Parts: sequence; C-alpha cells; structure tokens
Amino acid sequence: MVLQTTSTEKTETNKEMDKIFYNKSSQDSLGWHPTWFGCDYNDDELIRAVKKWQKVNFLTADGLVGPATYRRVWTQREAEITKHTPHPSPFKRGASSCPDKNYIVHNGKFIKIDWDMVVLWTDPLGFDSEPGSYYDYAGKKDRKPTMFVNHWDVCLSSESCAMVLGQRGISVHFCIDNDGTIYQLLDTQHAAWHAGNSKINHKSIGVEISNAYYLRYQEWYKEHIGEERPVASGVTVHGSTLEDHTDFYPIQLEALAALWRAIHEGVGIPLETAPEGNYHSDSYRGKFKGFVNHYNLSRGKIDCAGLDMQKILEMVKKETN
Repeated sequence: MVLQTTSTEKTETNKEMDKIFYNKSSQDSLGWHPTWFGCDYNDDELIRAVKKWQKVNFLTADGLVGPATYRRVWTQREAEITKHTPHPSPFKRGASSCPDKNYIVHNGKFIKIDWDMVVLWTDPLGFDSEPGSYYDYAGKKDRKPTMFVNHWDVCLSSESCAMVLGQRGISVHFCIDNDGTIYQLLDTQHAAWHAGNSKINHKSIGVEISNAYYLRYQEWYKEHIGEERPVASGVTVHGSTLEDHTDFYPIQLEALAALWRAIHEGVGIPLETAPEGNYHSDSYRGKFKGFVNHYNLSRGKIDCAGLDMQKILEMVKKETN
C-alpha cells in the first residue's frame, strides 16, 4: 500500500522549509547561532525552540529569527555574559581621549547644541554607520528633514546598539547612552534606515535611546551603571496596556531635550508632537512635521511608549525662550 501525501501536508512541509531557509539567511547575515536557542542545527527543532522562546518573551511566535527576535535575544545574552562590561563614557576617561564638543553636524555644517557630552562618528571613540546602510545625500542639495523619530534600542548600551545596527545593515543618526552621552553616527544630511518606511527615512532624523526594556535587566543596570532604571507602569499604546518595563534615566531625557532643541534650531523641524499612545496616519504618510515616536508610524511598534512628549517639549521651549 502506498501512502499518498496530501496537499495540506505538502503545504506545511514547504512552510517549514521556507522558515529553515529564512533562519539560515538570518543566521548568516546577523551572526547568531542555533545554540542561542538550545539547538545544534538549523532545522524544524530550532523553529519549535524559537517559537517557545518568542512566546516567553511576548513576541509573535512564528519561529523566525527576524530583527525583533534577534535584538531581544542578543540583549538577553549580553546581560548574561558576566564578563561583559560596557566601555565607560569617553567623558570619564579624561579630556584628552575625547574633547568636549558642543555641536552636531548637518550637511557638513556645525550646529550648536547645549549639551557637553557629544561624540561624533569621526572621533576615535565614536560609532559610525556602515556605507550602504543609509541613503547617501553627499554633494546633493540640503535634504531638509521635516520629522524627528524617537526609538528605544532594546539594548544595554549605545555601544551595543551601534553593533546591532551594523550587523543588521541599518542605521540611525543619533544614540543616547545611559549616562546621557549623545553619539552622532551619521551626518543628518544622509537618510538613515531607521523607521522601516523608506518615505519616512527620506524625510526624517532618528535617535535610539538606550533602554533594554525588560525588568530582569535591573540587576545589570545596578551593577554596571550604578543604579536601577525608573519603572514605567500602566503605559498604554495602540489601546493595550504594556507590562511594567524599564523607563529612561532623567539625564537621558535632558539629553533628548537638548537634541530636539538643536535639531529644531539648526535643521528647522517644527516644535510640534504627534498624538501620544497611538498610530498616527499623517505621521505614517509623512505629512506631519515635527517630533514623533516610532509607534506613531506603525501599529506593530511600541517605542517609545510612555515617553512624555509634552514634558520634553516644555523642557525645549523653556531653554529656547
């Protein structure tokens, strides 16, 4: 007797093979390994293990190691490696190692910023963006960005964030570290690949604010940064309440306000904010001009839920006036 394979079984088999090929491609490009999920090989067992891990970490359980899963598992592994210690801020290593700068760069021109801890991509201790990971506007007319997008990085430090961005082949203009240091990774004349939307990328400037999000990393912060992060509770986004999670350090918010102010005064982005807590169609379509969170651009994003945009705006206007 010959057993016939049904079309449904063939379809399921093909889907599993597609996932195996996807994970192999992801593994090659991002540098992860099946052992990160307790497996030895890239097979259907790995897919099941990834699904289980995704469920525990409140991600879509599809068995695919995409950007969100990779970033989350990387941060978890980083925290568990006891020898991992972030490099101290350049400003704690002596003035000779990284001279204080009070400017950022747009289209090759210096823009004054009222913040003492700024590190450019050209500095020895700075981070830069890989060629091919952004739209290069060198030698072209001023890009004139009209939108500024806030992200949290789901990493333990800006150093880690810069490495993850490089591995994923994407980019961002700025990172704000745990101690408030602002790193500029790319001239804002160029369009970074940060928003997941090419139209918005061409119109915007982006910042990744360091925040690992999960409360289980509080011990790491206490050991390496010196204090636990504030905790955000009862935060809602897209109509759903998020689990309690780590919030930003106050000094990061001060740095963000200084960056907003410099971008407003030097680049011309209006001091307007998109509605808080929800997707915003005008932001998604690129019609809104001002400062937004990543969740304003996509219902699939939650960063930076809980960030009090009006408070940051008040800080900016207070210093501007």
